[in-house]
Amino acid sequence: MMIAMKRRISVSQPLLDDAESRCVNDALAKGAISGFFGEYLTMFEDEFARYSDCQYGVSTSSGTAALHLALVVLGIKSGDEVLVSTFTNMATIFAILYVGAKPVPIDIEPDTLNLDPRLLARHVTPRTKAILVVHLFGHPVDIDPVLEVAKEFHLFLIEDCAEAHGATYKGRKVGGLGDAGCFSFYANKIITTGEGGMVTFREQSYADRARNLKGLAFGDLNKFMHKDIGYNYRMTNLQAAVGHAQFQKIEQIIARKREIAGYYSDRFARVEGLRLPAEKPYARNVYWMYHLVLSGHNRERRVEVMRKLTDAGIETRETFIPYNLQDIFIKQGSVTPDACPNANAVAHAGFYLPSSAGLTEEELDYVATQLIQIIANPD
Repeated sequence: MMIAMKRRISVSQPLLDDAESRCVNDALAKGAISGFFGEYLTMFEDEFARYSDCQYGVSTSSGTAALHLALVVLGIKSGDEVLVSTFTNMATIFAILYVGAKPVPIDIEPDTLNLDPRLLARHVTPRTKAILVVHLFGHPVDIDPVLEVAKEFHLFLIEDCAEAHGATYKGRKVGGLGDAGCFSFYANKIITTGEGGMVTFREQSYADRARNLKGLAFGDLNKFMHKDIGYNYRMTNLQAAVGHAQFQKIEQIIARKREIAGYYSDRFARVEGLRLPAEKPYARNVYWMYHLVLSGHNRERRVEVMRKLTDAGIETRETFIPYNLQDIFIKQGSVTPDACPNANAVAHAGFYLPSSAGLTEEELDYVATQLIQIIANPD
């Protein structure tokens, strides 16, 4: 007797086809598998940097490594302060801590869920050296007022673009709006190399230093006379081969993600107690994940809603826990839990739905129908 398999729709799956296999097999056939040489490394760095409106791209082993490398290259060090959105994956915060600097949490805009630029200036001190913005869930930060603060106080601007490949602000790509752009190519990102990342720069001196540091800071005349304390942050040529193949369909993936978001938003437009993702007039949102916030009479129902979706074979994810609510930092006295009320509210009631570019129309209809029914029928 055949047993029917239980339905499961994943929250995220990469869009892969024969192109990735061909590129990886080509690299294997040439023996170019390390992070020190191979044509795919150069191709992927160059094409992705140009796409992000930058002259230089330095591939890395992860998005976290990209953030750490950017901070080191820009000279952020122990005792410095970095203004950063409190509502982010903790990798953003950890990278600041790696260099010994202090993350200063900034609350978010309730609609975009991004750092609120109006709050920046009041947090600047003589120790502030940089602003680190996060283009969350694919929606770009309102950068112009951030740049004004950076210019007024002579601060570096670093972009965490891990979730926002191809997003634009007033027609300009993220990653080229500040001093450094940091991308992740983890398996669930817009395009992937499995694990991996990249830092984009407009200044060659920054790119040259980042490239040297990521490869253990080997010397010029004698490689084992090291120039600095370096890192093993290299992406392999095999990973770059996957990235090159993925890059060829980045606009196809983004277009499909925008279609999916549009479909969900149309279906949920009249559902009460459900706050939908925004797209400001200045933005092209690439909808890395379709993120919802339960509100009003549904605000306390996240556990119930997610459980029922799981029972229906639909995978979901709770949203990030803000920096100011992380137990380890509260115990250290580094943060005040109630300092960022907007982020706290979203953290309590936010989650995201399946958002893969490969979702079928039938799967989208099923997800939307199930959520609408669950919202309409509370326990």
